[in-house]
Amino acid sequence: MTTYHAVVWLDHQEAHVLMFDRDHVTPERIKSRSHHKHQGKPHDTLGLFSDIAKALHGVHEVLLTGPGKARGEFQAWCKAHDAATAHVIVGSVTSDHPTDAQVVAMARHYFKGFDFTVQDPSL
Repeated sequence: MTTYHAVVWLDHQEAHVLMFDRDHVTPERIKSRSHHKHQGKPHDTLGLFSDIAKALHGVHEVLLTGPGKARGEFQAWCKAHDAATAHVIVGSVTSDHPTDAQVVAMARHYFKGFDFTVQDPSL
């Protein structure tokens, strides 16, 4: 499904990439390749960030959300390693652990002023 918008909820262990248009949502979960969680051990953020960027190719506008520092780290990684993805990130919003439906609702509200919500009278 080719969509214009995406929202990515991420932390250091996983990302929920939700591509959407006015009527449809296509979810994808991407997990860190690291098997270590919350034990002070390094995460495979480089692999995770690379996988997220690949999932976003072709999307025109991306909103990042999630708790903690992963959003900023992902943006910095994109600026250094994937300029095309860095260019389409239009915002970053802090959130805890909402459901995918809540994440999409927040993104729809965020993107409300963008062209996907404007209905073409010729349709």
